[in-house]
Amino acid sequence: MTSPLRGFRFLRLFLPLVAIAAALAVFLGVGLIISFGGMGGLRGGSGCDPVSYGPSGSVSGTRGPATSAAGLSDEQKQNAQVIIGVAKGMGLPPRAWMIGLATAMQESALRNINYGDRDSLGLFQQRPSQGWGSPSEVTDPVYASTQFFQRLAKLPGWEELPLTVAAQAIQRSAFPEAYARWEGLAAQLVSLLANVADPLGCGFGAVNLPDGVVKAALTFALGEVGKPYVWGATGPNSYDCSGLVLRAYQAAGIPLPRVSREQFQAGGHLPVEQAQPGDLLFLATDRNDPATIHHVMIYLGNGMLAEAPYSGKPVRTRPVDWANPELVPLATRPGTAPNPA
Repeated sequence: MTSPLRGFRFLRLFLPLVAIAAALAVFLGVGLIISFGGMGGLRGGSGCDPVSYGPSGSVSGTRGPATSAAGLSDEQKQNAQVIIGVAKGMGLPPRAWMIGLATAMQESALRNINYGDRDSLGLFQQRPSQGWGSPSEVTDPVYASTQFFQRLAKLPGWEELPLTVAAQAIQRSAFPEAYARWEGLAAQLVSLLANVADPLGCGFGAVNLPDGVVKAALTFALGEVGKPYVWGATGPNSYDCSGLVLRAYQAAGIPLPRVSREQFQAGGHLPVEQAQPGDLLFLATDRNDPATIHHVMIYLGNGMLAEAPYSGKPVRTRPVDWANPELVPLATRPGTAPNPA
């Protein structure tokens, strides 16, 4: 890693050429994909291609490889929280948090390691010989994060640069294209750890379901109220939580997976505060880790839900406990995909 000034010179020379090429493409009426290391266009921040969330919260799509926040260790999640906390404390927006997270994931896999290429150390593999600080300082996650974000904030126009370009201008990696592969995971971490609904600025959320679909699902669920809870049951005489959801949406013409953790992945996500009738709400032992989901409920609107709760309690309706510490911050709209806006 060398001085970030070299990155500034590169950007001053390169970005005008990109602008000229884009203008020519528009004038000639041809499609142009501007690629920085094969990732992302020159949108304000990042590309807005669709992202899908696979089993256990894995992220796939053209923003990055299948990588799961659920698969990160406690150490990695704690370091991610530090990075977000430092950037937030400095008044930087979620876009900066994502750049920091993606950079640390590429440099150290979000681990505070005491080794690296030449004298590179810590979360961001900062080099004491290049003026980042002493070895003890750069292996302090708070100090290292602060140094990274101070330099990012001084980068002219960083908010409008693709993630990989912004990260490379600070880090000067031998593999500049590699930062972008972690953009999907960074977005997921910001969403789950900091409860930010749209860190990519792409209209993150879910398209609306047709009224008829919602009505059919809710009508079915309400028609089952009073039937007993039986673990593993999918009706018609008894249900467990995911069995009720499975059959309700089957009645509405939308097939869903069998278990609650997989049902979380079976649609577009949106903040629970924006849930609409028919959306699915979830409880998890770790609300920020989809792999720990253990209960699913159907939101009815007006602060009410339907559920098959647990043994000894039949299918019922009840008010949503919005303060429940196990309430997952993202709801799922079954059968939809994230809205690319």
